[in-house]
Amino acid sequence: MTVTMLYTKISSLPPSMIKEVDDFVEFLKAKQKEKDKVKERKFGCGKGLMTMHDDFDEPLEDFKEYM
Repeated sequence: MTVTMLYTKISSLPPSMIKEVDDFVEFLKAKQKEKDKVKERKFGCGKGLMTMHDDFDEPLEDFKEYM
């Protein structure tokens, strides 16, 4: 369906129904806006999810032959 066909259909509606179409369009836009909203991250929300071992900086045994 093209925009022109949609406009023709909407134009043939009585004013009360055109208002309903307008309300529905606004509803759809608001619904899409909610989907597009990026969830704001809070500082420290990942605390405790990762740990670093004491030997983190030590060479790996897999790479000993290259060193």
